[in-house]
Amino acid sequence: MPSGSPRILVWDFAIRLVHWLMVLFVPLLWWTAEEGYMDWHRRFGLAMLGLVLFRLIWGLIGTWTARFLPMAQRIGSIASYVGNLRNRDYAPTFGHSPLAILSVFALLLALVTQVTTGLFSVDVDGLESGPLAVLVSFDTGRQFAEIHEFNFNLLAALIGLHIVAIAIYHFVVKERLVRPMITGRRPRSDFSDSELPDNRLRLMPMMVAVALSLSCIVAIANFG
Repeated sequence: MPSGSPRILVWDFAIRLVHWLMVLFVPLLWWTAEEGYMDWHRRFGLAMLGLVLFRLIWGLIGTWTARFLPMAQRIGSIASYVGNLRNRDYAPTFGHSPLAILSVFALLLALVTQVTTGLFSVDVDGLESGPLAVLVSFDTGRQFAEIHEFNFNLLAALIGLHIVAIAIYHFVVKERLVRPMITGRRPRSDFSDSELPDNRLRLMPMMVAVALSLSCIVAIANFG
């Protein structure tokens, strides 16, 4: 590509920050649970809940590449996208590819399940519980805890598949996906579309998403 090719915003600052914070918190949550640091596990769990809430809200009111509706509209092109990959006729997509969209939805569903079940979970002796466990019976809290544990294994498997896919794109397709998720930008020449969607970051929607997420976390943390 020409060295002077202009670079355009693909991933806004908010979605990149949330992405890398999730990457940090998942192993921290696993480690604190394994080592029995449940106070820290709850703190990190609430932080992860805040990130998930923000991502869900941002999927409704955020930038074009962050919103769920444009993603859902592209799922129908999976067959042609896979066919192009097989024929080595690959072209970068502005935002998530159809296959990546499935990964995003699966990971978000697993994360929503994980943080939700954690809120209501109760351990075997009833001493360590989620902040909303008082709203359910002991037996129901134990069921939430079992789902919480099983779902983490599913989440770990999805993360593993995500990493494998990134590696395949890097070494086989020759598509570097990590750098744009750090810088947020790619060369304009990567995309063949003459008109790309408006992907500008708007401050007010981001402030609304942050305020709603923080309000929910504060309310849960101070519940009871």
